[in-house]
Amino acid sequence: MPTALITGASAGIGKAFAEELAARNTNLVLVARSEEELNELAKQLREKYHIQVDVIVKDLTEPGATGAVFDFTKEKGLTIDLLINNAGFGDYGDFAEADEERQIKMVQLNVLALVDLTHKFMRLMRERRSGSIINVSSLAAFQPIPYLSVYAASKAFVRSFSEALWAENRQYGIRVLVSCPGPTETNFFTEANFPPELASRTNEVSTVEEVVRETLKALERGDSTVVIGGFSTHLITKLAGIVPRKTLLNILEKQFRV
Repeated sequence: MPTALITGASAGIGKAFAEELAARNTNLVLVARSEEELNELAKQLREKYHIQVDVIVKDLTEPGATGAVFDFTKEKGLTIDLLINNAGFGDYGDFAEADEERQIKMVQLNVLALVDLTHKFMRLMRERRSGSIINVSSLAAFQPIPYLSVYAASKAFVRSFSEALWAENRQYGIRVLVSCPGPTETNFFTEANFPPELASRTNEVSTVEEVVRETLKALERGDSTVVIGGFSTHLITKLAGIVPRKTLLNILEKQFRV
């Protein structure tokens, strides 16, 4: 029976991945900060699907956290067949006025923890010549976004990094996919302190279940990248390559300014 490790597993897309993979008879290692929610989810999945579910309560922005996650799997003798780097958060606002620590933690979680976990588990996948990695990015990866500057930049990093790894690792039998969902029914806007008037403009919102299903289908196809959403979501991914950069940035600044 395969085993998947999912970060940010206690809610949103991460929780939906856990539920879908459990239904597919996959053992799980669930990582998140929220101990109560994580333990409750693990209990439900064990009882419903009769799978092994291990829980790691960790804040991945803390020093040594990614190493502790990796060591846990080694001590338990677990082979991670699928790594899902889903943990991440955003923060709306003028960068110069934003909380400095929160911006740094965003880079630590969205970028550094993802790179470290990918490196640690990819080495073992290379040795076995098998395994899969899903890195969850965002529609924000396709263009800079004023007032979401660090978040968009971090997701652009995840997209570029993942696509490069897809090309590097095909010869080793390892699949790497970056998933770029558009607006999704999660608590992202609330946690990112998004102004309600901006959040209310969002249309074509995907469910977390749709994001998970489309992502897993793309992984099975061997794709490097999947964009999830309606027509306008896919259109946005093309604009950065068509509209002059200065024009695009002026449009986005006005669109995201309150």
